[in-house]
Amino acid sequence: MREGPFIPEKTDLREFTVRALVLGLIMTVILGAANAYLGLRAGMTIAATYPAAVIGMAILRLMRGSILEENFARTVGSIGESVAAGAIFTIPAFLIVGAWANFNTIDAYIKSSALMFVGGLLGILFVTFLRRVMVTDPELPFPESVAAAEIHKAGQKGSAGAKFLFQAMGVGAAIYALGVLKLFAASKDFIVKVGSLGSSFVRLGTTKTSPTVNTGGTIAVAGPGIYPAYIGVGYIIGPRLASLNFAGGVLAWGLFAPLLVYFLGPQLVTSFYGPEVTLSEVSWEALVGHVWRFIIRPIAVGGMLVGACFTLYRMRKNLIAGLKRSVSDVKKAAGRVEQVSRLEKDLDFRYVFSGLTVCFILMIFVYHIFAGTYGAAIVAALVMALAGFFFAAVSGNLVGTIGSSNNPISGLTLSTLIIAAILMVLIGATGMSGVAAVLGVAAVVCVSSAVAGEMLQDLKVGHILGGTPWKMQVGDVIGVLVASLILFFPLMILHGAFTFGSKELPAPQAGLMAALSQGIVGGEMAWPLVIVGMFMGLALILVQVRSPMLVAVGMYLPLETTFAIFCGGVIRAIVDKLAVKNNFNEAQKARVENTGILLASGLIAGEALTGLIRAALTFFNIPIPSIMAAPSYFFGLVFLVIIAIYLVVVPLRHAGKAEEPRPPSAII
Repeated sequence: MREGPFIPEKTDLREFTVRALVLGLIMTVILGAANAYLGLRAGMTIAATYPAAVIGMAILRLMRGSILEENFARTVGSIGESVAAGAIFTIPAFLIVGAWANFNTIDAYIKSSALMFVGGLLGILFVTFLRRVMVTDPELPFPESVAAAEIHKAGQKGSAGAKFLFQAMGVGAAIYALGVLKLFAASKDFIVKVGSLGSSFVRLGTTKTSPTVNTGGTIAVAGPGIYPAYIGVGYIIGPRLASLNFAGGVLAWGLFAPLLVYFLGPQLVTSFYGPEVTLSEVSWEALVGHVWRFIIRPIAVGGMLVGACFTLYRMRKNLIAGLKRSVSDVKKAAGRVEQVSRLEKDLDFRYVFSGLTVCFILMIFVYHIFAGTYGAAIVAALVMALAGFFFAAVSGNLVGTIGSSNNPISGLTLSTLIIAAILMVLIGATGMSGVAAVLGVAAVVCVSSAVAGEMLQDLKVGHILGGTPWKMQVGDVIGVLVASLILFFPLMILHGAFTFGSKELPAPQAGLMAALSQGIVGGEMAWPLVIVGMFMGLALILVQVRSPMLVAVGMYLPLETTFAIFCGGVIRAIVDKLAVKNNFNEAQKARVENTGILLASGLIAGEALTGLIRAALTFFNIPIPSIMAAPSYFFGLVFLVIIAIYLVVVPLRHAGKAEEPRPPSAII
């Protein structure tokens, strides 16, 4: 017999209130901007459901709010993260490929906001049509939804989760700010010389010496960046995945770059700087940087392509099952009669179908602006509509199976992009206009898939707690609208301060989308290097690497980033080892894990928000004072140790007593 909702249908509690909506909108902007920063910097985002639940619960409890108000605020507050996740995977690609010359223009704002809003609205409308069947499907366990519901239930009895979250946000913000103010150096590159080549260098296949080559046996490496967000990411994903990500950095900076410069130094200088520049006039750091940017990154793109395809292949059973279930859900939903129960009342389907029609017509006009012809615009809109519905349904089913944190949005978007690109080539829409149209389709589908997954996850939480679906759906529509209108500005500020695709802001997924769209439609891609990366990805699959995609992303990121993520993974491993050594039972281990993840999330949010302030100051040319003229990186390592101690000691101290009951499997 199915268990009823936590709040019965007939119970009259406040739910859709102004204070809950305002709180949710504030969280959706803040958490969305923080995830945009993190995704562009590290190529990863974190699920906003748990932080939104903890923050909403803490603030509304002070106002004597109801649990349904908390549920509503969390629903609205977490949707901005999914809009941001979809946006950062695609919108920066317009700048990277040169489809948009400037980003700080009204034109770019209108296009970006339109893509985000239409994608988000489509995701909500698609899931609204399928909600009734999917949230009651016994084959969909919704692990993260159950965990989020437990947060709210635990909050009725009191919880220390908010204290840990806000405390860690302060720690992360303070340490990052001290690095920006130059109390210490947050990163440092090291040049390790292991010998001089000179005339002893022997060309491959010959015995002829080459006195003109004098690059030296040198390796350019970097220490771990003293960035709380990266360390927090490593802690959350754990030692295995953090190690895979770092392995990509080691391959790029410890193997490929030194070998390429060692054997091809003069040729590379000629290619990058011109025939009039000699090797002795170029610094090793600059040369290695060019090698990484123009040779290793295209190889990483090939690896990411294979990694994304492999991810979809590994999930083929879930994808096929999701497709079949989605078709079945559509049939069931179409045959259902409108329920009068508060717990089953969605948005009126007449509004849903009207919204879908309006979105389709609007996207034809938007894609006409991108492609220049109505034929290509109609094709793009059709691809967007069909792929959007398909992947929204699949995304919802995947979230129901494995949770939104593991939802392969980039892989789904990549599939859409390739289909759209091939169709554009077939109808003759080539050049930059065709590239822009393809990226426009990918952007809408990416945002739609991300929002659909997050929305269904929140609806399941509401189903467990006894929330009203149509109120949550209306709240998310408002949240998507506000996020779409505002999230452009953090993106604009970040790009203006650091530039998409730079070392400060690598934007790996957007780089992948840009390279593929430009390569297929525009005919401009270093295919030999991409193919090399594809073979590398295949080799990683053959040796049974758990996540080839993560290795390729590690190659695409600066070494200081992957090194810091690796340090976070090592810290997590230390905590897990100590938990075992202290003979903690399962309940204590769960408390340690939950507290640690909450602290790591706080470190990420604290740096992300401070990083946005730093980017804004840089964007508006406001000077940032320096405490030290020549800050020490080794002093910075002290702060790395402080973060490590903080992430180890605090969770272990709050393991609780062995006889205490097991907490819910969530962050509380």
